[in-house]
Amino acid sequence: MITISPHKPVLIAGPTASGKSALALHIAKQQGGLIVNADALQVFDGWRILTARPDAADIKAAPHALYGHVPFDAAYSVGHWLRDVAPFLQGTARPIIVGGTGLNFHALTKGLADIPPTPDALRTRANALSLNDLLADIDAETRDRLDIQNRVRVQRAWEVLKATGQSLADWQDNTPPPLLPAAAATLITLDAPKDWLNARITKRFDMMLAQGALDEARAMRRHWNPDHLSSKAIGAPELMGHLDGRLTLKEAREAAIIASRQYAKRQRTWFRSRHKDWHNLPIASADISATLCFVDDAAD
Repeated sequence: MITISPHKPVLIAGPTASGKSALALHIAKQQGGLIVNADALQVFDGWRILTARPDAADIKAAPHALYGHVPFDAAYSVGHWLRDVAPFLQGTARPIIVGGTGLNFHALTKGLADIPPTPDALRTRANALSLNDLLADIDAETRDRLDIQNRVRVQRAWEVLKATGQSLADWQDNTPPPLLPAAAATLITLDAPKDWLNARITKRFDMMLAQGALDEARAMRRHWNPDHLSSKAIGAPELMGHLDGRLTLKEAREAAIIASRQYAKRQRTWFRSRHKDWHNLPIASADISATLCFVDDAAD
């Protein structure tokens, strides 16, 4: 049983398609609060369907923040997100912070080093390098801390080293105090079994297609740049490949589903490693209403 107090921030993490947003909405409906996005891609405009941003009905049911507020062609980092989320930690509405980006939660509850931004010329160099080339240039200590299949994280580590002359690991080891210490929040990680989650991923992508994801890709086509962070939305490169004639729609669908399953696997690995002090909530057959205890005021 997880005790939920209306006076304590709630953090909800979990892999893609695991039901994080539905749980956040359930808590907000039961007890009030402001749902705040912690997903690295849902911050961007232009890809509402493919990034599974809340729809009009969800937004009407409870207040939401930090969804679609960043231009699709803008840079956006964990540091940007921390600055954006900080005011909601001091506001009158209890924040319910939800997303699948483990690094955002880690920075929020553990702190984040204030690393200078990457110069544009250096980013251009990094964009042209292969993942293996980037990894080869990164120090061993930093590499051991990375998901080495996640190009965005690997490239960020490479850029930090080249721009500052100091490794990302060194920056992390000199981190200031967190904005929201873990003890000051209720921490929930959704535990989704592989087979159950894979079926949901397939169903959700098919639902995205039915809701107009291909039309969304057509609308974004003239702006398409694979180097934009927003272009990392799963399904976006695949649907663009279909529109460019390189993939059939069936091939694009299958590739997007595979990419989503691979991403979910990396997320589950991250959360198992980093969220050992969080409440683990199995969700394949759990009755959420029976798993949460709503109180007027309580210590976690």
